[in-house]
Amino acid sequence: MASPVVTSIELSSLPKLTSGKVRDLFEIGSKTLLFATTDRISAYDVIMTNGVPLKGAVLTQMSAHWFRVLTEKVPGLKTHFLTLDLPAVLSPADRDLVRGRSMQVRKLKVFPIEIIVRGYITGSAWKEYQKSGTVHGLPQPAGLQQCSPFPQPIYTPSTKAELGQHDENITPAQAARIVGERYADRIEKLALQVYEVGAAYARERGIIIADTKFEFGLDEETDEIVLIDEVLTPDSSRFWPADGYEAGREQASFDKQPLRDWLTETGLKDKNGVAMTPEIADSTSARYKDAFKRLTGKTLEEALAEL
Repeated sequence: MASPVVTSIELSSLPKLTSGKVRDLFEIGSKTLLFATTDRISAYDVIMTNGVPLKGAVLTQMSAHWFRVLTEKVPGLKTHFLTLDLPAVLSPADRDLVRGRSMQVRKLKVFPIEIIVRGYITGSAWKEYQKSGTVHGLPQPAGLQQCSPFPQPIYTPSTKAELGQHDENITPAQAARIVGERYADRIEKLALQVYEVGAAYARERGIIIADTKFEFGLDEETDEIVLIDEVLTPDSSRFWPADGYEAGREQASFDKQPLRDWLTETGLKDKNGVAMTPEIADSTSARYKDAFKRLTGKTLEEALAEL
């Protein structure tokens, strides 16, 4: 990689279509995109001004691993992932910039909601439950403790806000009105199935996936629902070490919760123009790489050497 921290990706060889919180999308052809992942990190929907070393490589390689695992374990699952190989059209400089942090994917119509599955009650779900006994407006059993498992994982979608805006929690019924009844039930069932398979796989490797955020697209030629974006990473999920888990309290974390905690403690939550301390950036990188090794059985460096 050209730099230990990459917060912006501009390619001379391909046109950029869009830039999100973490990823920049480039058009390879009419049906194919280059999904390039920076080291940018966001918390509370605000992007930090500096990045996390090697984060983009972790997210890319971990997502590729999950796409392979999940298509083996979830019958009929379709994903947008094509290959980690770089497009032949890239210039040498462009290849150096995105090697290890990009994948080729299918271009699909994206469903305009965030698909959240929760296996454990924490974060905003715990706060709502304490007030009303509900999560995303759905009644929950009495007596749940902080970070305890739900009796069954639950589907709790949210809106997909514009960059810099906040997603809003909605009910499954509201989500169905957005995506259409034709697809709503299929999305919910598939999200729960993918979460349960992924959570079981991770638990065997010492990680509890407390909750996660998926995105799905539609293959309009086949009318199939397709798993897209990143999947089951420390950016899109809450990862807890299984060996230290105990209900009734906050958990240690492999994800970006320590960054959220730091922002809250320093009064910087929801503020723009914030730079992480080097300690926060480096410790976040170390946690992400630790999770990667536990889930894939190899270090990030070993995975990158195979490319």
